[in-house]
Amino acid sequence: MPKMKTNSSAKKRFHFTGTGKIKRKQAFKNHILTKKSKKRKRNLTGTTLVDETQVHRIKAMLVK
Repeated sequence: MPKMKTNSSAKKRFHFTGTGKIKRKQAFKNHILTKKSKKRKRNLTGTTLVDETQVHRIKAMLVK
């Protein structure tokens, strides 16, 4: 049986923390930024953790 392939888009978008949680980038910060307030754009900067309900799906995509 061949090896399982990692989902290429998932490996670019998600990263594991030291404790095994999954980090992701905030959405809605790529385009149409003129109508969004400075505060809203600033709060979308940085990373956050993947919700617990989605962790099993992300891990399935990252299986090697």
